[in-house]
This record gives sequence, structure tokens and C-alpha cells, in this order.
Amino acid sequence: MSPNPTKPLETNIAGDNEERIKRFLATASHDLQSPLRHIAMYAELLLDDLEETLDDEQLQSLKMILEKAQAAQRLTKALMSLAGGAPQVTLEEVDLKALAEKIWSELIEETGARDATFASEGLPSIRTDPALFGLVLRQLISNALTYRSSSPPHVAIAAEQEGANWFIRISDNGMGIDPAYRERIFEPFWKLPKTGAAPGAGLGLTTAQELLKALGGDISLEHSDETGSRFTIRLQLRET
Repeated sequence: MSPNPTKPLETNIAGDNEERIKRFLATASHDLQSPLRHIAMYAELLLDDLEETLDDEQLQSLKMILEKAQAAQRLTKALMSLAGGAPQVTLEEVDLKALAEKIWSELIEETGARDATFASEGLPSIRTDPALFGLVLRQLISNALTYRSSSPPHVAIAAEQEGANWFIRISDNGMGIDPAYRERIFEPFWKLPKTGAAPGAGLGLTTAQELLKALGGDISLEHSDETGSRFTIRLQLRET
């Protein structure tokens, strides 16, 4: 029996899931703060002590460790604030093409998908939070590489302004999403069935949706069939 008979069972389930997401984000983000802080601290110490003795490649690697740790610190703080119901959004002018290409390069290194290709068209500079929006893009591109078809993965990103909004479309040539599952892909803790898929929390698209709400936007599945899928992100146009 529903705890509150005046509310449909689905409403209560949705509320419970939302609370679970918030607890998950808060706990995971909080627990990551300490190790990330120590990684950044030791990287800074090594840079101070060894900068004059390192060759260019070693120095660049150490600076990259520091940069990634600091970026992860900013991201976990933002996720903690999101879980707390008061998201801290830091708006900056973001080169969307550069951001997408950076995320693509990182994911290719991580996944080893050397046969994958990437294309972009009309990507502008937009005013948004680079850490939060970067996480959204990363999730969509990662999904395209994970749920691939038998063909080499191809991901394309295009953007256009319509009125007071940007519409950013991420297309892939993956396996597509069965019509039976299309209403469920944004549900928390639900994962698209895929033989041999790596285990995960099933929060990727749910988190992306919540992050975009905090940024004043939303996301939808615009198209999906055996030729691939296309997701559309809507973001409000923000003036500098």
C-alpha cells in the first residue's frame, strides 16, 4: 500500500528514486573530495620540488595530473551542491568545439576505440558551466562508444540557435534503442540491456538530465533506430 494514499504509486516511486540519486551523488562526491585533494596537493609539491629537473614530457604529465585533479575537485563540489538542492553553477564562455574534441580524445584513450571517428558542425562558444556541461557531453559520447554496432563508431555533434535557445544534437551510428526501452532510458538505476556490458549504476542519463536542469536546459531522445541514435540538448541562450 502506498504510504500516501492521495498520491499515485508511480509518484512515490519517482520521489524515492530522486532521493536515492541525491544520496548517491552526495556520498560519492563527498568521499572523493579527500583523495582528490591529496592528489592535487602532492602534484603541486612535486612541481615545486622537481620542476627544474624534469624534462618537457615529465613536466607536462605532472601538470596534467594537477589539472585533472583540480577539475575533478570542482566537479565533485558541483555534484554535492546539486545533491543538496542548491546547485552551484559557474558560468563561463566555453568553446564547445574545443570541449567536445577534448572529451573525445580522452574517451578514445580510455576505451581504446581507435576505429571511432568524430565530426562537428557549427559548434559555437556558449555561456555555461564547463565542468557540468562537460559531464553531460562525456556521458552521451561514452554511451555512443559503448553501445556500438558492428560498424566502427561515428559520433557527430551539431548546434544551431533557435530563438532564445541553443539546440545541440549528438548523433551516433550505434545499435539504436529498442522502442520498448525509450521511455525508460532517463529512469534512475536503469540500464539498457547489452550483452557483455560493463556494470554501472545506471545513472548516466539521469544525472545528465539533472545537470541540464541546473543549467537551465533539458535533454531528449530525438531519434533512434537500427542506424543509430540522436540526442538533443536544449540550453537557454545566455548573454555575456
